[in-house]
Amino acid sequence: MSDTLTLAAETREQVGKGASRELRRNGRVPAVIYGQNKAPASVHLEEKELVKALGTGHFMNSVIMVAGERTLPKDVHFHPVTDRPVHVDFLRISAHAKVTVAVPVAFTDEEAAPGLKKGGVLNIVRHELELVCDAAEIPAEVSISLKGFDVGESVHISHVTLPKGAASAIEDRDFTIATIVAPSALKSSEGAAEAAAEEEGDKAE
Repeated sequence: MSDTLTLAAETREQVGKGASRELRRNGRVPAVIYGQNKAPASVHLEEKELVKALGTGHFMNSVIMVAGERTLPKDVHFHPVTDRPVHVDFLRISAHAKVTVAVPVAFTDEEAAPGLKKGGVLNIVRHELELVCDAAEIPAEVSISLKGFDVGESVHISHVTLPKGAASAIEDRDFTIATIVAPSALKSSEGAAEAAAEEEGDKAE
C-alpha cells in the first residue's frame, strides 16, 4: 500500500499571478485544495519538500495530508523551461472514499517466460493501470507475472490478479498491458527465409 505523505502548508492570504510569483521567488509553491462541496482553500507549500515528495515516484497515487486535510493530488503544473513545480491541485477525500488512481505495474517471473528465454523482448504498452480502490488501501504497485508467456503473446488485464478491493477503471474491454515480441534479429532472419522461399517458388513456376 502507498504511504500517506504529509506536506506542511500555509494559507495564502493573497491570490493572483503577482502573489504567486512572489511566493515562488521565496521557495514556495502555490496550491489549491478543493472538493467535498467545500470552498477551495488556497495554500502554499515549501518547494524543497514538494520536490522530495514528487521524487518518491508514487506521489500521484498517494494520500497526502495537506493543512490537516486528507487529499489526493490531481495535477502538478511544472515550469516549461526549468521543470520546477509551479502549482498543485489537491482533491479532498474521506478516509475510505473510492478513488481512481494510476498505479505503476511491476513484471515478475521473467525467467519463467518461454518467449523471453528465446530472446523475445517485453514490449510494455501500459506502465500504469487506472484502478478504482479505497483511499486507505491504494496499492503501491500491481505485480504481473510473465510465467508461461511466449513470443507473440500478450498480457491482458484479464490475466492480472488485482490487489484486494481494487478494480480496473476500464471495464468495457480486455486491454493489453504488454506483449512479448520477437527480437529484430529473429524477425530479419525469418523475413530472409520467407523471401528465399518465395524466390524458390517463383523459380519453380
